[in-house]
Amino acid sequence: MNSLACIIKQARDYCGTLSPAKLVFGGYLFYVLSGWLLLCLPFMQKGPGVKALDNLFVATSAMSTTGLSTVSVWDCYNFLGQLVVLGLIQLGGIGYMTLGSFVILSRKSGLSEIRSRVGAMVFSLPVGFNLAHFIRGVIGFTFAIELLGTMVLYPIFLSVGAPCPLWNAVFHSVSAFCTAGFSLFNNSFESYATHFWLNSAIAVLSYLGAIGFIVCLDFWRMVRGEVEHITLTSKIILYVTFWMTLCGTLLIFLGEPLIAGMPADERLLAAFFQAMSAMTTVGFNTVGIGTLSKASLLVIIVLMVIGASPSGTGGGLKSTTLSAILGVIRSAIRGEHDVRFWGKVVPLERIWTAVASLGMYLGVLVIGTYLLELTETSGFEKNLFEASSALGTVGLSMGITSTLTNMGKLIVIFLMFCGRLGPLTLGVALYFPKGLMSEVSDSDVAL
Repeated sequence: MNSLACIIKQARDYCGTLSPAKLVFGGYLFYVLSGWLLLCLPFMQKGPGVKALDNLFVATSAMSTTGLSTVSVWDCYNFLGQLVVLGLIQLGGIGYMTLGSFVILSRKSGLSEIRSRVGAMVFSLPVGFNLAHFIRGVIGFTFAIELLGTMVLYPIFLSVGAPCPLWNAVFHSVSAFCTAGFSLFNNSFESYATHFWLNSAIAVLSYLGAIGFIVCLDFWRMVRGEVEHITLTSKIILYVTFWMTLCGTLLIFLGEPLIAGMPADERLLAAFFQAMSAMTTVGFNTVGIGTLSKASLLVIIVLMVIGASPSGTGGGLKSTTLSAILGVIRSAIRGEHDVRFWGKVVPLERIWTAVASLGMYLGVLVIGTYLLELTETSGFEKNLFEASSALGTVGLSMGITSTLTNMGKLIVIFLMFCGRLGPLTLGVALYFPKGLMSEVSDSDVAL
């Protein structure tokens, strides 16, 4: 017993010497390996066993809230296996150490120095936010929204005759809010492309997850009278989200031949849902992605690369990174030395982080696409789309995921893990010693 206590103490002391980036890296890796081992158990699967590499692929995809899968979750895993997938989605969605920190706080214990440092790494909070209150809010908000989502989706699935409507409601509510894109339907939501209420429910859940906990709790603080206005971060997130959705919807609506023959309302719904799905990185689809025109595919790739917002469940570069880069471009054109938003100067270190994130992200995307070009026989646009979807933790595919070679699967696994952690955070975790850039993360570009 004493030896066990000694080992635990030594492990805790060792963790205390690691940078937050390394702790987050190790935490997510532990999630993936644990989920992989569970999915490999025979009693988690239906019929013949799923290959170990496919189980690793699904575990990584679920933890990274991506949604790409080399096998059918409904056909290959039984209820226990699907429950493991859902658990990984939930853990990946709310972030590493959030649940553990919540348990500690619920016991009226303060957060340790290690957890506080990791919290500062994972959540970049504007001035006035308390980390402990924020974590409590994240857990409460998450389960409240997922419960409401289940209550809305259950009668919808019941009315359309979906199998196991309650389980489908629970699974898709969590998957949508965590922007995971995993579905128990093999064709995602293509069978319900014209169902307005189902599309709307999924879109609302996806937006609530993608805009980030900062915005949601910001509004909650304003409603309670704790603050008079939402923060600059929230304003930028909402502004960028609105315009990305509008532009993406219009471009697909006007330029996609596949939906041109639909009635105007159904055509608009299909265009909106696909733009929303790419931008929030939720990864559901109501039209066949592989049949879209190259123009629409380019729009979707751009939306996937930009992605969701910091401190949310989505992936991608983040909307605040885009706003910072656009701010730099505007300042350069005007000959200004400062980058400003609504009259406020953006700190230079935030600009550096945004530029570094952009460079790292595009570098990993190019390398990932290049490697897929070497290992796969599918066309360039399909490999680029797959790499963009994996790195952005989106889950949309042109249909090549199940045909990937073993090496291709490993490449996509790396891209999904890198996308969940953030390319810049991964670089810090692997190459920088403790103390150097220890507070830099992809979520740290919140303005």
